[in-house]
Amino acid sequence: MYAKCGALNDCQKLFGQMGKSDSVTWNIVLSGFSGLKGNDANVMGLFNAMRVANHPKPSCVTIAIILPVCARLGDLDAGKIVHSYVIKYGLETHTLVGNAFISMYVKCGLVCDDAYAAFNSINHKDVVSWNAIIAGFSEIKLMDSAFSLFRWMLKGPIEPIIATIANILPVCASLDKNVGYCFGKEIHCYVLRRTELELYLSISNALVSFYLRVGQMEEAESLFRRIKSRDLVSWNALIAGFASNGEWFKALDLFHELLSQDMTGPNSVTFISVLTACAQLQNLQVGEQIHGHVVRHPCLCDTAVWNALVNFYVKSNNIEAAYRTFLLISSRDLISWNSMLNGFAESRYFTHFFDILHWMIREGHRPDSITMLSIVHFCVAVSSVEMVKETHGFSIKASLLVGDFEPTIGNAILDAYAKCGNVDYASRTFQSLLGKKNLVKFNSIISGYHYCGSHDDAFKIFNDRSAMDITTWNLMIRVYAENDRQCEALSLFHELQAGGIKPDAVIIMSLLPVCTQMASVHLLRQCHGYVTRACFNDIRLNAALLDTYAKCGSIASAYKLFHSNHHKDLVMFTAMIGGYAMHGMGEEALKVFFHMIELGVKPDHVILTAVLSACSHAGLVDEGLKIFHLVEKVLKIIPTMEQYACVVDLLARAGRITDAYSFVTGMPIEANANVWGTLLGACRTHREVEFGRVVADRLFEIEANNLGNYVLMSNVYAADARWDAVVELRKLMRTRDLKKPAGCSWIEVETQRNIFVAGDSSHPQRSIIYSTLSVLDQQIKESSNLTN
Repeated sequence: MYAKCGALNDCQKLFGQMGKSDSVTWNIVLSGFSGLKGNDANVMGLFNAMRVANHPKPSCVTIAIILPVCARLGDLDAGKIVHSYVIKYGLETHTLVGNAFISMYVKCGLVCDDAYAAFNSINHKDVVSWNAIIAGFSEIKLMDSAFSLFRWMLKGPIEPIIATIANILPVCASLDKNVGYCFGKEIHCYVLRRTELELYLSISNALVSFYLRVGQMEEAESLFRRIKSRDLVSWNALIAGFASNGEWFKALDLFHELLSQDMTGPNSVTFISVLTACAQLQNLQVGEQIHGHVVRHPCLCDTAVWNALVNFYVKSNNIEAAYRTFLLISSRDLISWNSMLNGFAESRYFTHFFDILHWMIREGHRPDSITMLSIVHFCVAVSSVEMVKETHGFSIKASLLVGDFEPTIGNAILDAYAKCGNVDYASRTFQSLLGKKNLVKFNSIISGYHYCGSHDDAFKIFNDRSAMDITTWNLMIRVYAENDRQCEALSLFHELQAGGIKPDAVIIMSLLPVCTQMASVHLLRQCHGYVTRACFNDIRLNAALLDTYAKCGSIASAYKLFHSNHHKDLVMFTAMIGGYAMHGMGEEALKVFFHMIELGVKPDHVILTAVLSACSHAGLVDEGLKIFHLVEKVLKIIPTMEQYACVVDLLARAGRITDAYSFVTGMPIEANANVWGTLLGACRTHREVEFGRVVADRLFEIEANNLGNYVLMSNVYAADARWDAVVELRKLMRTRDLKKPAGCSWIEVETQRNIFVAGDSSHPQRSIIYSTLSVLDQQIKESSNLTN
């Protein structure tokens, strides 16, 4: 009674007054002390006293009480002494003792040898024995071994219980996707056959989590809907599953459905998952509401939730809010510091980044691999080779380039040298890793050579590599695609398929620029067909396909793809508006833009530039000016130079040259060549020669050697028949040795690309082409004469 009530002083006093005690009495006292925190040392002291007295001898129950204490203390030596005692008295075959040893060795990380040996020594294994060893192998990520043990268990008389099912489902989820899914389905069928298991909510929750982990979203949701008495664990499992599988909108919808239920409200686990979705969607409204709820309910204010809030604000590009939230965290862990460092690195806050790094070190937090990756990322952002060298040196001194840390940090440093333009150091780092080279390092050096323009070196590394993964192929396809070597990119893509490798979504993304460069709708549709057959449900890939359709001239296909995507993010909206802008469809672009605003998606500079460009091309002056003022006054976004150029183009195309010039001279920042060039082009269109001369003089000051500016001004003079001025400007161009590159165009006919360059007559069907052009030219002239 005293032991169970926690009155340990009374318990020990009464025990001391009893004189001789049997093993049951000793076990009662030992169990009482082991059941309360902070008494582990006393338990071990009592056990040693019992063992030294040698009467009574410790029993199996005694051993089962002592071993968890050894595990909690991390005292493996004491555990092995107990093990020796057990072997000496022949207790190791007893099921209770064996189970306790399995549990202790698993908790101490000795699964493969000691825990497995203890398991094998048990004569009569019960379900606890099997569960303990399966869980042990699962904890150290030896999933194949864990699953083999489960199959071995099924061959015997012991049937799985709730804990067994809960242990084995995560193991199935971590196997090969298709294999794991099949095994998980079999376990689900087993549960359905044993109706008593189906009644347990914990098993239903484990099955929902399993289906989510193998990407079977529909099956997970269907099972979730069939659960009659869902608890918060059920809701959290599905919300987290949607978030981890990129179904951000579904995660938010389910969260709102949870709030409408008459049950205990969301907890910290719920908020962490929802904040992840909000961060990806940049949904400030819901994220800020969660922030307010957390502040109003201090019981939810654990460090993990605060970290999720910091990460949410960082991903939403609101660094100030992230930092204010970071300062509110009372117990900051390394994740808190790393999240804030990553935010400052992403936003290139040079001073703040190093201030918080020094503060973190003063607080006694040792940088880990994540911290070092943030530092390397920051070095790349500011293009500082010296800082990369310092980080490299620190990583060596801190032994972060050995063991488990080495692959990630070593690759990042190699990549940083390349991106900072020092391919020599990148190559040296690559060579210094002899014996440690892996596919990731080879991919990093290929990427580095590509980034620095050393494409031949990249190809040499590619050819020298005996083994290649999908990333290697993708890198080389991108190298060719980004260097106008479309034929080589396509050849490599076909070689990849011939080798039996299935292209992933990233490779298709790398191939889309080739479709754009070749203006090949045929190739694009092949890519789109493959994406559909492969069931790539990637919103970024869909946005890239949409953008490519628009650039290849198929705006109808672009809109069809846009309309078919129910969950659209900022990238998808940007691609559609950009496509409409490209095709001069301003009103359609505005409809999409205002629909996006209604959905609560916050615009960024890219989409604002796209919609202003659409207004400019369609002559929607008032609408464009309204959006520009919306940027400044309502959205509180500082306009970029590109947006100023769009407004100038908007006014100039409408013939409001004076207004455009006043706008340029009244800009709060100094206009660049792009803005002045836009205005000069408008002067040519509207034959504003005097304005053109003023603008050209300003433009020649900024870009004295840009041939396009001279051509523009020459065209201004030509439009007003000022041929003497044209001749003078042409002389100036020759004096400065400025030559206009030959014009080039191409068209795809029946999957073949036909290229035409000004002054070139190499096309095999040139006679037919020029003859047809001559006929068309004559018909146009005749039509013009009839009209006149």
